[in-house]
Amino acid sequence: MDHPSRAQCGGAAGPTQKASRMSISRRAFLATAATLGIGTGTALLSGCASSGTNVTGPSGSPSSLEVFSWWTEGGEKAALNSLVSEFHVHNPHIDFVNRAVAGGAGTNAKAELARRLKAGDPPDTFQGQAGAMLDDYVDAGQLEDLGFLYQQQGWDRALNSTLLQLTQRAGKHWSVPLDIHHINVIWANKRVCDHAKAPVAPDNVPDFVTALHRVAATGKNPLAISATAAEIWQVKHLMECLLVAEVGPAGWPALWKAGGDWGTQQVSTALAALRQILALAVNPTAEVSWDKASAMVGSGEAAYQIMGDWTEASFTLAGLLPHRDYDWAPAPGTDGTFVFASDCFTLPKGAKDRDAAIAWLVECGSQAGQDSFTAVKGAIPPRSVIGSTERGLFDEYSNWSMQQWTGTQIVGSLTHGVVARAAWNSAIDSALLSFAANRDPVRLQTALQAAAKQYAA
Repeated sequence: MDHPSRAQCGGAAGPTQKASRMSISRRAFLATAATLGIGTGTALLSGCASSGTNVTGPSGSPSSLEVFSWWTEGGEKAALNSLVSEFHVHNPHIDFVNRAVAGGAGTNAKAELARRLKAGDPPDTFQGQAGAMLDDYVDAGQLEDLGFLYQQQGWDRALNSTLLQLTQRAGKHWSVPLDIHHINVIWANKRVCDHAKAPVAPDNVPDFVTALHRVAATGKNPLAISATAAEIWQVKHLMECLLVAEVGPAGWPALWKAGGDWGTQQVSTALAALRQILALAVNPTAEVSWDKASAMVGSGEAAYQIMGDWTEASFTLAGLLPHRDYDWAPAPGTDGTFVFASDCFTLPKGAKDRDAAIAWLVECGSQAGQDSFTAVKGAIPPRSVIGSTERGLFDEYSNWSMQQWTGTQIVGSLTHGVVARAAWNSAIDSALLSFAANRDPVRLQTALQAAAKQYAA
């Protein structure tokens, strides 16, 4: 079937149509979503009619699209609903079947997806993370090459060049990027920090440790984090930010190549800091999902969280205001570096409704689809050019993140799929689970060295 390119709803939009779309801010959308219920609020960002492609089954009956993701909570769920609402504007006859599986960083969803792919029962499309995390699916022959869509839609010209390199392997495209997330961000409760005389934006890791001590002295939880088996990815997220702070934007990519040296003093320093920081967190052995950890910061129960910018969407959904209730900055020691991740969608071989899946991918690659999603999720669009009018849809944080993206050195995330395959990530998770129990940075470093020796290509 033919899927015509569109920059806006149903085709190229004129100035009036663009202005209408941009007039609804992300904060206004989320405020209404919180009041009316997320499902109701999603209609707000779909305020235009469409002559876009409608997809039906062979008999003309409505198609069914099974979409697999791990967006089940807070701002992530609101963002998915916003994208689905935009999708239905262009494809009203497709029944969207949400197969979201809860679990931070997609831990549970990836396990369920692996089971289904092995059984020869793929969803029509599934969420992935651009980079090395997709390589296993490509090697297993489980994905279709999307080069035909890139050619039809002009994505080779429209998408950011850094992301284009990640969607390709052997000259073929395997996914459609939907967003760019900023990973190395520290979030702070301004009132808690002010009371403790602690900075909301510590410049470096030693200053951060000092700030944590100051908060602890007031009786508040210095850092919202969970180190349980289900949430160990939160510790990995913190660890990668500490490692980037020590080895820098040049040393970080080198760790993921053959011969990368995990035995340096810089790595030792980062892991020792990880032990110090976890020791200051209150009860990290409790099962606390990332969004509940964010809520602890937002409510003033905790001072800091180091997390990706999906946290900002949760703060906005809760009605919190920047600079009054919370603040943000590059994670300590990482100013000048943008650690990124990118959510993407794929076309599995054997998809039951391939045409509906292609329609979904077209939406994910369109400006309208990306804006409806990223403006709610706290991310930024993955395109090479974002105009000043379009920026008006995004709030202060997102505009700051766009400036960071274009003005800093870009490196990929470990925790969120860019630099290491699934097996290497799993080995690191196992090492961190042991570390959470024994708090021995020397043993952790030895385990990380062994994992690199085994998995670095």
